[in-house]
Amino acid sequence: MYEWEKESPLIIHSARGSYLEDTRGRRYLDGVSSLWVNLHGHRKKEIDSAIRRQLLRVAHSTLLGLASPAAIELAEKIVRIAPPGLEKVFYSDDGSTAVEVALKMAFQYWQNKGGSYTRKKKFVRFPNAYHGDTLGAVSVGGIDLFHGIYRPLLFTTITGPSFYCYRCSFGKRRESCSSECIASLKGLLRRRRDEISAIIIEPLVQAAGGMIVMPRGHLAAIKDLCRTYGILLIADEVAVGFGRTGKMFACEHEGVTPDILVLAKGITGGYLPLAATLTTRDIYNAFRAPYRAMKTFFHGHSYTGNALACAAALANLEIFRKEKIIEHLPPKIHLLSRILEKARGLPHVGDARQCGLMAGIELVRSKTTKEPYPSSSRMGHRVCMRARRDGLIIRPLGDVVVIMPPLSVSAKALAKMGETIFRSVREETE
Repeated sequence: MYEWEKESPLIIHSARGSYLEDTRGRRYLDGVSSLWVNLHGHRKKEIDSAIRRQLLRVAHSTLLGLASPAAIELAEKIVRIAPPGLEKVFYSDDGSTAVEVALKMAFQYWQNKGGSYTRKKKFVRFPNAYHGDTLGAVSVGGIDLFHGIYRPLLFTTITGPSFYCYRCSFGKRRESCSSECIASLKGLLRRRRDEISAIIIEPLVQAAGGMIVMPRGHLAAIKDLCRTYGILLIADEVAVGFGRTGKMFACEHEGVTPDILVLAKGITGGYLPLAATLTTRDIYNAFRAPYRAMKTFFHGHSYTGNALACAAALANLEIFRKEKIIEHLPPKIHLLSRILEKARGLPHVGDARQCGLMAGIELVRSKTTKEPYPSSSRMGHRVCMRARRDGLIIRPLGDVVVIMPPLSVSAKALAKMGETIFRSVREETE
């Protein structure tokens, strides 16, 4: 806020398609999908109309002891497109709350099973992970910049190995890697399986950690380890779900069905807050008992299953089906690959990584040694502010420049975005 108050603040007045417009009438390409939520562009008529229709019936009614047609229909449709075996839906408000639901659900599942299972109370988290800003979600996070100051408030977790190939903690190069990180995780789970409730992971991409892309096959390997050692797998697809990786859900790339799936951000197409935590019939049945058994999942939110949000989400899913959004992504993904290949040639780009229409360009002081810029230089911020002058809104993650446009972005706009970023990086790092 100190810096924001000193600058002339950018205030967004309106939007259409992939573009935002400020109070001075200047247009900007929305290069981060309004913080990774917008999928089909702003003012998408189908979603606008769905919300208006729902307003004529009811804006909100609680799901505590009641139900609503929009929430029921949405749950049915999400289950239909989710990885097979996920049959039950628990609604909440945003990604953080959906993660809190997942953590409490996984913990209580083992408590409800009773006996020796009640010892399974710990969660495995990973370096560079981000699962939200509420305290439970922060407990399983792994980014010191965001989470370090709160450590005295958090519950104890078990830290797994890093999957950050560019800065491999095992000192390996991609061409000589033998998946030491997976071997390390296997040893950890074998030793401590009796106390581990669940692993929580962002499938394929650690987004807020710097668009860190997991090596191919690692997600399936982690699921196999969970199955072998009797540990639940929580897949946090808040950032990577709904087409971002090139498939509807990131888990689909490796045929993985997690025990719990967390969804938010793009679920309403970027219109309204809504989240969902999906799980299996087995986990659901561990809570299904007479009240006197005290196995109830005592968790709820005021706006759970909000009718307006569910109406927006239903329209969002219909757009995916009708406009064949997933089928039309490959040319855009290929174009983004070409943009990143060009960026890799710049002298201060250490790594440029991508999964679908999610990408990050990591800026370094030395390409040879991978030495980062000092934090005081704020290189990533400078690049993004330079891009803003050319009509592009992007935000950095430290010195990683994030590229995450709406799925509906045109090839022309995506190419323009790439040119602006290339020019901004070159000019600021020279």
